[in-house]
Amino acid sequence: MLIDVSISEDRNVTKMEAEKILKYKGLITEIQRMWNKKAEVLPVAIGVPGQYLNNIPGKREIKGLQKTAILGIAHVLQKVLM
Repeated sequence: MLIDVSISEDRNVTKMEAEKILKYKGLITEIQRMWNKKAEVLPVAIGVPGQYLNNIPGKREIKGLQKTAILGIAHVLQKVLM
């Protein structure tokens, strides 16, 4: 299973998920061929519309929010998958 997490400040979450699936299509095919195992992409795209960022108290820099969210998601996925 390939997990790709991204956070966008726009509403194109569905588009981002589709792009992730296409991005890894060749790699998935190669993994399945080489190891004769089923493989899949788990796209995790989180949308944060810019208009809502003003409601978050404190620092509102999107890069800081992205890093915090990705690290949190990575921690949860490690706990669940291990």
